Amino acid sequence: MYEAQKREIIEAGIKLHDYRLISLSGGNVSLRIGDHVLVTPSGMMYQDLCEDDIIVMDLTGRIIEGSRRPSVDSPAILHILNEIEDVNAVIHTHQVFATAVGLIADTLPAVVTTLVNATLGAVNVAPFSSSASLDMGVAAVQHLGGKRAVILKQHGVITVGPTLKDALYAAVYLEDAAKTYLIASAIHPVDEMDAADVLVAADSFKDYGQMAPGH
Repeated sequence: MYEAQKREIIEAGIKLHDYRLISLSGGNVSLRIGDHVLVTPSGMMYQDLCEDDIIVMDLTGRIIEGSRRPSVDSPAILHILNEIEDVNAVIHTHQVFATAVGLIADTLPAVVTTLVNATLGAVNVAPFSSSASLDMGVAAVQHLGGKRAVILKQHGVITVGPTLKDALYAAVYLEDAAKTYLIASAIHPVDEMDAADVLVAADSFKDYGQMAPGH
């Protein structure tokens, strides 16, 4: 069941590792398909995963397919998916630079176009919530504010999107923006983008990439 999507999840996890957004078996990747949710297993390296390792559950957490123990963050993931209708993909990482921003600020401001392209604007920092807790999902929902990323104070990052690609892009470009922000702000106060420019940048990314064949 869902073999192609399971492979997509595994490949996304490997990309997170390649971009140094996770270490070892940290974080998780999940994808909603109709009334089902595909989620990575707990404590397994993404490079070692095969399709049979991905768990399929319903939106209440009942396992439909798979023998592995699902991510311990499944309650938080399911809360996000149940609360935000247009979110189908959820990624959780412990990426260093974005997490560092959360230690010193309440928001990563809209300072570069790539951040706005991928996350749709400035990214809020949510209060601390521990792993394997429903609180993590509650905090994410409360602080996403219509964006595709939220920083979890002293913990990591959650990115979301209508597709897994959207959530992946949000995680990668969030980290690049956080790195840029931290470097620049160590030298001089950083100007935020104008509100009108933020709207343009967020809208322009909708047409990024190749059109489907025949369109």
